[in-house]
Amino acid sequence: MKKQVGIEALAIAVPRKYVDIAELAQARGVDPAKYTSGLGAKEMAVADPGEDSVALAASAAARLIQEQGVDTSRIGMLVVGTETGVDHAKPVASHVQGLLKLPRTMRSFDAQHACYGGTAGLMAASEWIASGAGAGRTALVICSDIARYGLNTAGEPTQGGGAVALLVSEQPDLLALDIGLNGASTQDVYDFWRPSGRREALVDGHYSIGCYLDALSGAYRGWRERALAHEVVRWGDTLPSEQLARILYHVPFCKMARKAHTQLRQCDLEASAATQNATPAEREELAKSTASYEAQVASSLTLNARIGNVYTASLYLALAGLMNAEAAALAGKRIGLLSYGSGCCSEFYSGVVGANAAQRIAKANVEGVLARRERISVAEYERIMNLASDAPEQLAPAPGEFRLKEIREHRRAYVAG
Repeated sequence: MKKQVGIEALAIAVPRKYVDIAELAQARGVDPAKYTSGLGAKEMAVADPGEDSVALAASAAARLIQEQGVDTSRIGMLVVGTETGVDHAKPVASHVQGLLKLPRTMRSFDAQHACYGGTAGLMAASEWIASGAGAGRTALVICSDIARYGLNTAGEPTQGGGAVALLVSEQPDLLALDIGLNGASTQDVYDFWRPSGRREALVDGHYSIGCYLDALSGAYRGWRERALAHEVVRWGDTLPSEQLARILYHVPFCKMARKAHTQLRQCDLEASAATQNATPAEREELAKSTASYEAQVASSLTLNARIGNVYTASLYLALAGLMNAEAAALAGKRIGLLSYGSGCCSEFYSGVVGANAAQRIAKANVEGVLARRERISVAEYERIMNLASDAPEQLAPAPGEFRLKEIREHRRAYVAG
């Protein structure tokens, strides 16, 4: 029997404060619909200097270990996917290992490739386990980032922050991955980047969307070729993508998922013999199917709409949202996942939702995590954004969470709640 490998459980951590996106729009003299309907946003997480990528990663991992009863002695690999690391040499993973007192007898590293880093870590961990090199051990993969573009910028309403911790093992209660079916696409482009020393990213917005959609097409076609060869999907009355119960996308802003889904359907329609007689315009209209989007994508976006962009964690926040909404109904069904990282690399992969997914996601208590946040005014949000990154306010972390306390002689010290 082929070994099953995948995500056993997950947990999330988010900044303690958020701003209402409609209120932000009003403060900027913008019609709120431009942010709420145009971007699909509702709320935006606001991280203060004490809530850096280390603190968020450690908080998510600590929550996962506590809520899911993880045996830390069995963790053989720790990977943190991030594009907002705190040091050019010392990885976030090393901080997490120390803060959580995880085993010294394990491999640990960070994975950086813009928003793709978390998926790179997940694939490294799952393939390590599937190969047998893990020798029965588990892996901890954490996606942790803070999306920051600055006050009064075009990207301001697409900021956010948070972390998702994934336990990867041979007991994939949440999602058993289809190892080996992955499709990937990579290209050297300058669509989004953050030069060393900058807190805010630089982005060529329209070009980046085009790069995302082009990379999605290449990655999806690669997955489809392998999935057809293994008869995971088939050409027939329904398109291959329609045979996936749900499809999750990287979500820099929620409306991007609709663009991505249209592009993915276009890939199938262009290759479908049943639509070869249709004109390109007719195929484009079919690709925009609202029914398909509502059935396959919409239910995964609830958390992203309330937190904002989380870079490497955005896809896995969508996974948490989907499982929180539909885990029981999706048990035994196959879903697809699309990861994209600017620069660029994209990967499409799939997996089967586990029979115990509902119990696992219930333990994660994602609604409770969000309910503990504090809504702040736009003025308070602006005050926080203007704080120096190396001088965190001395606030007590919540029980089980972590905060940056100080930076002394370039050494970062954290405190636990």
